[in-house]
Amino acid sequence: MMWSETRSVLHEAMWRGEVSRPSAERALHHLDAAPISSRRPRRLGSLAWELADELDWAKTYDAEYLALAQLLGTHVLTVDSRLRRSADRLGLVVLPSEL
Repeated sequence: MMWSETRSVLHEAMWRGEVSRPSAERALHHLDAAPISSRRPRRLGSLAWELADELDWAKTYDAEYLALAQLLGTHVLTVDSRLRRSADRLGLVVLPSEL
């Protein structure tokens, strides 16, 4: 999910004029060329779908983070209090103030 998040942040920064297009495209090129292999648990997509259903969410985007945390047996650390509240019953999301 690192690639999706980084692309999104780069594009938004370029769109807002905070980063020039050539700089954003260079950073994207470096991201794509980084010697990092992608790994994705086989059940990630289906579990994200199930969690979105369980939480009555229209989108599966945030549910992918929850699904990954659940599959890895860990937590999602976020500053998004909305995500924390809406996924509270799963016990997967923590705010920095809760550490």
